[in-house]
Amino acid sequence: MIYTITLNPTIDRLLYLEDELTKEKNNRLESIAYDLGGKGHHGSYAMSKLGVENLALGFCGTTNKSKLEKILEEKGINHDFVDIYGKPTRESYVILEKNISGSILITERGYAVSSYDKSLLFDKIEEKVEAEDTVLIAGSMPPGFEITDLEKLLELLKGIGCFIACDLSGEALKTAVKAGVNFIKPNRFEIQELSTQGESLVDTVKELTKTIEYVIVSQGGKGSLCGHGNEFYQIGVPTVVVVNDTGAGDCFVGSFLASLAQKKSFVDALTLATACSASKVQHKDSTSFNVRDAQNLQRKVTVEKVG
Repeated sequence: MIYTITLNPTIDRLLYLEDELTKEKNNRLESIAYDLGGKGHHGSYAMSKLGVENLALGFCGTTNKSKLEKILEEKGINHDFVDIYGKPTRESYVILEKNISGSILITERGYAVSSYDKSLLFDKIEEKVEAEDTVLIAGSMPPGFEITDLEKLLELLKGIGCFIACDLSGEALKTAVKAGVNFIKPNRFEIQELSTQGESLVDTVKELTKTIEYVIVSQGGKGSLCGHGNEFYQIGVPTVVVVNDTGAGDCFVGSFLASLAQKKSFVDALTLATACSASKVQHKDSTSFNVRDAQNLQRKVTVEKVG
């Protein structure tokens, strides 16, 4: 079983503009839609889409819980949340301009979690997760969830002996590296915080793979630099028309972990995850991708051995 943990979930409100966003102008909306937000939820969707069983854990506000659960049901995602009573799950605003590729993302900060809320989540994890399972911790931490709490969570999972994947940033990423988790996916900016001054990117990845099983460095449109054991690859992305890039990295992570669960090789997992991400950016919403399209795009993903 794969468990995803989204500590600071969000509901994506997709705002489709009639034209290009312009200051000092009344920017009219063409339409509004809602989708899943939160890195872990996006990862769960990709796993479910690829036929890999998973369960979404984390926190959920009660005042708009029905809205989030409706989206989860539509996306086919099983979940078991800790309720934060009297508070709403935050919303993210994804602005999509007419005939402009990419998106603008604006996020709310989110509700604060209490010591009791955190203890309920830890108890749920301890009750469910077993040594043969995979756990993905992804996204930001809500107010009230401190680095010491993340350390406690990682210590709990390390004690269970499961595979730990982390898609985190800042101090949370450094904490995951220090704990020696099994998987990290920093972007080209975050990896600099883990590098020694003057060290090349390849050397940084090599150093990290001494303690972390899988290291994937996202480089945006340039693909990714990936390390596992003594294997190091530069992965190139196929050329596609980008409509909405929100959630593309999360799609990659979910697809990659799903591929590992299906016992695919490192290279096959990388190329399929890259292709799923390339399929995702062609869609208007935050999660959707087409598996058949991804399988076709996988043939166009380039793999170059480095180091």
